[in-house]
Amino acid sequence: MVVGVGGSSFAAELAAMSPMTGDAAPIGPDELRARVAQAQTHMRHQNVQALYLDSSTSLRYFTGLAFNLSERLHGAIIPAEGEIVYLSPAFEEPKTRALLQFGGDIRLWEEHEDAAALVIDTVRSKGYASGTLAIDPATPFHTVDGLRRAGNSFTFSNASAITALCRQCKSPAEIALMQTAMTITLAVHKAVARALAPGVTTTEVAAFIDVAHKACGVPTAFRGVQFGEATAYPHGVPHPQTLADGDMVLVDTGCILHGYRSDITRTYVFGEPTPRQRDIWDLEKRAQLAGFAAARLGAPCEAIDNAARGEIIAAGYGPGYAVPGLPHRTGHGIGLDTHEEAYIVKGNMTPLQPGMCFSIEPMMCIYGEFGVRLEDAVYMTDAGPRWFTQPCRSVDDPFGFEGR
Repeated sequence: MVVGVGGSSFAAELAAMSPMTGDAAPIGPDELRARVAQAQTHMRHQNVQALYLDSSTSLRYFTGLAFNLSERLHGAIIPAEGEIVYLSPAFEEPKTRALLQFGGDIRLWEEHEDAAALVIDTVRSKGYASGTLAIDPATPFHTVDGLRRAGNSFTFSNASAITALCRQCKSPAEIALMQTAMTITLAVHKAVARALAPGVTTTEVAAFIDVAHKACGVPTAFRGVQFGEATAYPHGVPHPQTLADGDMVLVDTGCILHGYRSDITRTYVFGEPTPRQRDIWDLEKRAQLAGFAAARLGAPCEAIDNAARGEIIAAGYGPGYAVPGLPHRTGHGIGLDTHEEAYIVKGNMTPLQPGMCFSIEPMMCIYGEFGVRLEDAVYMTDAGPRWFTQPCRSVDDPFGFEGR
């Protein structure tokens, strides 16, 4: 099936869509409590007395609470021993209490009060007059600055040494949510490919992706759509493009299901590929599969980048990050954030472990001509890596392996 001969339309594709979330449920209080206990174990090993969580995805990871980051402090404190404590503006207490999945200790601050001082006072109330307070890396500077002023008896550390250890290996429940999200996004990708027609703009495709994800029961997390020469630039160009026969098409999008993300990129030709397009696409496919083959339990994350990049360099491109070639890392962890630990990049010696989830997305960039990125995510099992979505089969029939 050559993309561009499907005879469909965005309206027809949308009419055929329906919710795909099934019985997917958010992470429950038992798993949340277990996460807090795991963090406390890491804290004791690292001699950390308390962990401060701001309004971030780490707060959601440990508590299930999802707040928008603002100038008002809204978060939680995990002590090395004992029960979690929540922090809230006083006027938000009813909402905060209604959202709690476990625990019930909420400390409040009024609008004229120093919220950072409340954090320090709360840590002291848990029996820690001094020591190390680990700070959520997503915490705004004005809050960190306030903590330093209020907590002069404490030292401060980056909580990623704890939060990343907990978050980078996903549970079966997390992987199941991500699998559903990935399946939905792949269905949206297929619908885009079937509906493309000459004269369609990138903005029209982006708008369709939003309504298509919504029709499937989830919001879009992000979407990038590029045609022709614009596909050579990893994050596109600041102007829309109009589709013409022979254009390379790059669509990168994901959705959110109960906080968990999907992230899939597909690149193909609208019409019949030229020999040049075919050669570069095939090289990209080989690089992606080389990265997958290198994803062995116990191997360092950088091994995946080395394998994928090595395939590209062996074909005469690069070296390193030079273009034409692969100008960025080969992948990133994925979960509650689209990009999170562990990163698939040179120098990352973190060993691959069961439960780790990450993208494999080497990209062939030829500035001024076109680019190809094929991105699928992987989760590590006791038997090695597994794809969330099967990679494209060929440039001639990128979605045919799934059946039509």
